Amino acid sequence: MQDLKVALLQFDQIWENKEANYDEIKTLLAQKKDFNLLLLPEMFDTGFTMNHEHLAEDMEKSEGINFLKALSAQYQTAIYTTIIIKSNHNVYNRGVLVQKNKVDLYDKRKCFGLGGETEFYTSGNKEMIVTLLGWKLNLQICYDLRFPELSRNRLGKDGSPVYDVLLYVANWPQKRINHWIKLLQARAIENQCYVVACNRIGNDGNGLKYNGKSLIIDANGEIIGNESSDGVGELVCASLSYKKLEVLRKKLPFLQDQ
Repeated sequence: MQDLKVALLQFDQIWENKEANYDEIKTLLAQKKDFNLLLLPEMFDTGFTMNHEHLAEDMEKSEGINFLKALSAQYQTAIYTTIIIKSNHNVYNRGVLVQKNKVDLYDKRKCFGLGGETEFYTSGNKEMIVTLLGWKLNLQICYDLRFPELSRNRLGKDGSPVYDVLLYVANWPQKRINHWIKLLQARAIENQCYVVACNRIGNDGNGLKYNGKSLIIDANGEIIGNESSDGVGELVCASLSYKKLEVLRKKLPFLQDQ
């Protein structure tokens, strides 16, 4: 199986300003790099806001989804992020993995009570694993990270792990950034998978500060590629090797002992 080239766009999201965020993303991606999968931070076009009454969109006519489809086609890459979506009288912090015109959906299962998310958003109840170039990707969102049962890897009917990569997109504040780093490494080790995690930088409309630390981690819990700078907007890239993942899983067959 071919290597998977991943990229994380860590940037300062403009608070509740969709057009400004679209422009910022296009500017930051102007120097095109070769990647198969691009991650953008949680609620990529608004920041982590509870103002869903003014910002939520319908899936069928979502400006944000259309922007992601166009970006996916332009760069010939899949894109994973989240967007505020209203559906059937509910509002969701919805993960979307866009591959040109194909869109896979994952609704955040653990809404962040401390930030008021549980009051305004409906929690999802389903795991979502998506295939990209033969790689199996498990979609996760921010606060999901604190609940290891949501990402528990296991062997499928064919005897192979049900996924290869955990994807996290987040607005994770600087004051708890050490939790972010350690939990991401733990998820990689315990699930024998790669972890690809994109966070934002800057300050949001609630006065919270973010310093990024977007990370790409191998199944040994080691940070690979170029680790993101503290508080700097940049594109973080690495190539994931399926051969190396297979070697580790065969050498340490821990998933068989569940």
